[in-house]
Amino acid sequence: MFIVRHRKLFFILTGMILAIAIGAIAILGLPLSIDFKGGSLVEVTYNTERPSLDTLHESIDQLALGEVSLRESGENGVVLRSRTLTPEEHNTVLATLSQDGAAMLTEQRFNSIGPSLGAELGIKALYALLAVIAAIMLYIAWAFRRVSRPVSSWVYGLIVVIILIHDVIIPAGFYAILAHFTGAEVDALFVVALLAILGYSVNDTIVIFDRVREHLHTNDEHRVVEDFEVTVGKSVTETLGRSINTSLTVVLALLALVFVGSSATVDFSWVLLVGVIAGTYSSILLAAPLLIPLSKKFVATTAVSKPKKK
Repeated sequence: MFIVRHRKLFFILTGMILAIAIGAIAILGLPLSIDFKGGSLVEVTYNTERPSLDTLHESIDQLALGEVSLRESGENGVVLRSRTLTPEEHNTVLATLSQDGAAMLTEQRFNSIGPSLGAELGIKALYALLAVIAAIMLYIAWAFRRVSRPVSSWVYGLIVVIILIHDVIIPAGFYAILAHFTGAEVDALFVVALLAILGYSVNDTIVIFDRVREHLHTNDEHRVVEDFEVTVGKSVTETLGRSINTSLTVVLALLALVFVGSSATVDFSWVLLVGVIAGTYSSILLAAPLLIPLSKKFVATTAVSKPKKK
């Protein structure tokens, strides 16, 4: 009952976190990788001591490749991003990174995507996110179709959409800050992480909503009159341990990926980690408590629209 009773405080805290995330996205932006804007990516690992980035920048700048991003990868690697490279330019870049053979290196990957294909992937990624949110909302409205008091079934779906938007904005805002300091970019793995977060978050929310539905059904069967706030409070309390324990196991696994996993999946793991934490607290502190003010609004609307007796 503590969470439900102090829901306004949690609403304010959530609003502050959202404001920081939105501000980070608006001010710092989300830099797109070649997956969405096109270009080439070259990643190499040095078998000997890695040259300094300043030295590599001076050499790469002489190739007239336009705007180039060069950053460290792992303990002994380098990732270069540029416009789309021709085969000849690709070979020249490798030779330049090796300092004309002075430093032995191994090419780990080379990706090249055209601008039109990158834009198409970006549009498809956006459609995928919107489709998932719409499908989840429709499913929730259908699953709770027999729950009409004191909140209509479509309200459950609306709250889920609010939660999902929250759970996308928070990791996106975090990633904007991470990208500002580390040079990370939004790629296909970032979109995959967001889709995984949506699925994980809605699962936690449905567990709480389903417990609310069970209590409402039991109260109707036994003709128990119980304040809706009490029903929601009991449901949150009963599912609190399960939600925290489940999320904690996922968080521990993601922490392992962040600190000892491959450098190629570190950014992906960070997004998932922040998304899982955001999804857990939004399901407990935001989704269920939102039912209470909406239930009061629903009752007030019903009372106003009720025809008067003659």
